Amino acid sequence: MAVSTSPAASEPYFDELGERRKKFADGGPLWAILLHDLLTRPTGFPGPARFAALMLIDGTLILLTLLLVTLAIPGAVSSAFYGRPSLMGFFSLTAVFTICLTGLYWRSWRFLSFGDGIAISTSVMGGMASGWALCFIISVRIRSAPLDALGFALLHTALLLVTMIGVRTLRRGLREFARGRMAPPEDSHNILLLGKLEWIRSLVEMLKADRENRYNVVGALTFDGRETRLQVAGVPVLGSPDQLPQIVETLALKRLKPECLVIRGDKSMPRRAFSHLVKLADQCDLTVASANDLQRSEDGEPRIEIKRFELADLLGRPEVSLDRNIVDRLIRSRRILVTGAGGTIGGELVRQIATFKPAEIVLLDHSEFNLYTIEMQVRDLFPDIICRPELCSIRERSAVEDVFGRHQPEIVFHAAALKHVPIVEGNPCAGAHTNVLGTRNVADAVCAHGALAMIQVSTDKAVNPVGVMGATKRLGELYCQALDLIGQCDPDSPRFMTVRFGNVLGSSGSLVPLLQQQMAAGKPLTVTHPEIERYFMTVGEAVQLILQSSARAMEAKIDRGTIFVLDMGEPIKIVDIARRMIRLAGLRPDIDVPIQFVGLRPGEKLYEELFDSTEERARSSIPGVIEATPCPVPLEKLVQAFAELSHLIAACDEDGVRDLMKELLRAPAQSTWAKTLREMTREIDVVGKAANE
Repeated sequence: MAVSTSPAASEPYFDELGERRKKFADGGPLWAILLHDLLTRPTGFPGPARFAALMLIDGTLILLTLLLVTLAIPGAVSSAFYGRPSLMGFFSLTAVFTICLTGLYWRSWRFLSFGDGIAISTSVMGGMASGWALCFIISVRIRSAPLDALGFALLHTALLLVTMIGVRTLRRGLREFARGRMAPPEDSHNILLLGKLEWIRSLVEMLKADRENRYNVVGALTFDGRETRLQVAGVPVLGSPDQLPQIVETLALKRLKPECLVIRGDKSMPRRAFSHLVKLADQCDLTVASANDLQRSEDGEPRIEIKRFELADLLGRPEVSLDRNIVDRLIRSRRILVTGAGGTIGGELVRQIATFKPAEIVLLDHSEFNLYTIEMQVRDLFPDIICRPELCSIRERSAVEDVFGRHQPEIVFHAAALKHVPIVEGNPCAGAHTNVLGTRNVADAVCAHGALAMIQVSTDKAVNPVGVMGATKRLGELYCQALDLIGQCDPDSPRFMTVRFGNVLGSSGSLVPLLQQQMAAGKPLTVTHPEIERYFMTVGEAVQLILQSSARAMEAKIDRGTIFVLDMGEPIKIVDIARRMIRLAGLRPDIDVPIQFVGLRPGEKLYEELFDSTEERARSSIPGVIEATPCPVPLEKLVQAFAELSHLIAACDEDGVRDLMKELLRAPAQSTWAKTLREMTREIDVVGKAANE
């Protein structure tokens, strides 16, 4: 089958060549582009034609090297070939046919590796052995001088091997020379690689092989930096990650400043090392990206995909993994109620809970649209799950009682809350009504209708709070802790557990969506203070923490009143989050997108904490979780105070609400109520054991 040379067949290539010539107009000579394409474009030859061409080339090389040795070494062997020129032809045909049988011509020679060199050597020796065996049988003169024939054969084999490897190496050398003379594309990106030398070499080779490659590797880093001054696949090894600032500065002086640091995409780097690397990259104005393992594109060509990490990946730690077995034992075939089911946390709770096949999920939310949205999601994704939407505000005590009376839930996840710090700060009565009295209404309904447990979603803003929102969440925690502790004497009483975590990436109205909206609108990114920092986690992590900690607490009978806190690693500065988001968008912080500091908002702290000053940290048996032992307020005092708080809210007395909450939050420091309860419980247990004996 002949290769088409019609104008219609050739025009697309020349159109493409013209477009590429425009891209390389600033420094790429046309001859370099033509030579590079000649050496890298597929030949279009069918298999037999390609084999015939390769066999013809190698046959010519065998014949020429044989003739050269014959001329250089006179003797019986040379005279044998002089006397019978056809013997040279038989020798070449036999050797080429044998080489073909070894599978050498099924290899691609656009690149030449050590393994390819071994394959050529093996094939050449096999071909030479068969050729010389034929000559030894046919020619009497050669048989008469076996030692001369052996030396002649060894010299010919060595010369042929050098020639064949040299021809194939020449092709690669010309290709690399042509590539080196071509100007990089205008949209190319300078990158640094970090990893082991073997991975760096393979990645560089794959990038060179990709005709659509837009990455220019300007250097490589190794984890220990011991291979400095070496080169891997033509790329210099510059040092270790700790030397990144100096390396970037040196490359910038050479006009080779990298935009991105690329690491292997298998997330095998320890979380502390990755967090340190991200901080160094931030200092150097670099984006951290990952290179996936070898992939296959739609046309079957091998490709390496380099992609930027998601913001959640740059938290510097792996996400918490969920122990599904223990959660399954808590959820399966039980009636579950989720308050705030239409919110970010509540919605994710519903979706994850549904995977464990509960008997029924009751969705409680005061927003009609949010309730409709989550109900449609559940019915679409989990058609076999019984889903009961309830449009209800947790502020309405009678409405909450009615929902519990009709559905009799066994496990309650309480995610409903007002969470925006400035809004709650400006509306303290509304905040206390929802976060304090609403939590009380749900907890009281749990007690009244005999549910097994209530899991309250809380926040690190409840720790040593300075604003109204944190204070309201802390009071909700105190009420649930008091109910949990008061049930120590009754093993059948409901459990009340509090799960506390930091900022959730991507939740409605939170930091990341706000910054994304500002960036999309072309506005500066606003940060309250250059030193403000927060703990961050993903929505999935938050929900997994809620499910796993509550399931383990129920099964292992962890001490009542315990608060569960996610080990979220080190806090991250908000300004660093903003800079990372800008780089993930392919832009430069403070150049393409400015960052403005607008000052702390009312009720906002510079640093968040995970534990209250009155709490004691305790080692947890739950992976990724820290436990806190509280010093709670007696239940009777909270009941009286909440009744007074209800009157103040009804009277819209904002100052009174603030003052009462401050007074209640000072109470745990002097409280010995929890200690007394535990001592009473131990005495009851001792008496019970003695009676049984």
